[in-house]
Amino acid sequence: MAVWGVFAALRAAPRLWRRASRAAAGFRGTFFGRGYSVDPAQVRATQSPPTFGFLLDIDGVLVRGHQVIPAALEAFRRLLDARGQLRVPVVFVTNAGNISQHDKAKELSTLLGFKVEPDQIVLSHSPLKLFFQHHGKRMLVTGQGPLVENARALGFENVVTVDELRLAFPVLDMVDLQRRPKTTPHLRTDFPAIEGKGVSLGVGGSGVLLLGEPVRWETSLQLIMDVLLSNGNPGTVLATVPYPHLPVLASNMDLLWMAEAKMPRFGHGTFLLCLEAIYRKLTGRELRYCGLTGKPSLLTYRYAEELIQRQAVKRGWAVPIQKLYTVGDNPMSDVYGANLFHQHLQAAQQGGMESPLDAHSCTSILVGTGVYSPAAPGPVEQPPFHGHRDFGLSPGLLEAAHVVNDVDEAVRLVLRQEGWA
Repeated sequence: MAVWGVFAALRAAPRLWRRASRAAAGFRGTFFGRGYSVDPAQVRATQSPPTFGFLLDIDGVLVRGHQVIPAALEAFRRLLDARGQLRVPVVFVTNAGNISQHDKAKELSTLLGFKVEPDQIVLSHSPLKLFFQHHGKRMLVTGQGPLVENARALGFENVVTVDELRLAFPVLDMVDLQRRPKTTPHLRTDFPAIEGKGVSLGVGGSGVLLLGEPVRWETSLQLIMDVLLSNGNPGTVLATVPYPHLPVLASNMDLLWMAEAKMPRFGHGTFLLCLEAIYRKLTGRELRYCGLTGKPSLLTYRYAEELIQRQAVKRGWAVPIQKLYTVGDNPMSDVYGANLFHQHLQAAQQGGMESPLDAHSCTSILVGTGVYSPAAPGPVEQPPFHGHRDFGLSPGLLEAAHVVNDVDEAVRLVLRQEGWA
């Protein structure tokens, strides 16, 4: 499976940042944010290099929509030293993908009141940087936000958006009566972003890149299906359905996510569910992914762990980070993923596969400020499985090691366990 090949490549990749100088490196420049009061004990604690770090979810843990959760400010008051620098390595792991790493770091810096660096952010699609074998292909990309910029930052240089394809083939987008062409349009032959006769994604050299939930789902679903069923040339009709189909890469499998509303909102996982159901109904076959990133995928957690270790070296902490603590609000993505990664780390140690610099454990902590609500009445029967089709139901993986009220309680719990309280 292609995903495991990429995972192996990541494990074997040279850790160049660990060859760099281990001199302490703080944040560059000055950041004027919230004034955090720091206990003297916290300053003393920074003299001992940390052996643990945090992987923090964002939506439902630190923020709800555009509003910061008060407990998040308290949590970082404990995690920052007198100079406003983190006492332990922290990486923010989110399944959001409709923003750039730089802008997400800037947004968090404003909300939390201290400098968050872009290399502390793992978006749902960040690990797609490792799928080198697909970077040279012409990819139909869907999602929102700076789509083309994000795709290029990941290494995909030749991308086509759904809107570009829709304008090139106006007769394909027919659900919205207001957008239907009034007359039969001529086929464009001057579309520069796509090669081939007329307008084509290029047979054999194309694919589909799903970076997040789009708007106008009916348009995206229709055009993605057109590309897959035509083998990348939606201007033609093939006698038989091509299978295996063109490569499909997707990020963010969350069925639901938590914003300001009282009830969870549809996530990209809901869109993927629709796409898979339509493909199965039309072809009688299963839609297959060459890569699935974002929580709860192992690749995402491995990628985040690499950033934790890099951050430790950047700060001059000589010892490797051995224990990871993940804090999230979604049992299916945050808890499942953390427990799955913990199983992987344990198996690697038992099999003698681990590097001396790898983490040894990953502990899951579930908070009640987002998708999971401790105040909600318990189900009288087994709740439905909200995970992605390719991640089987394993009830044990959905059980968090710790369940707490909020992120501040989670941080206090970890600091006590590590003797840093």
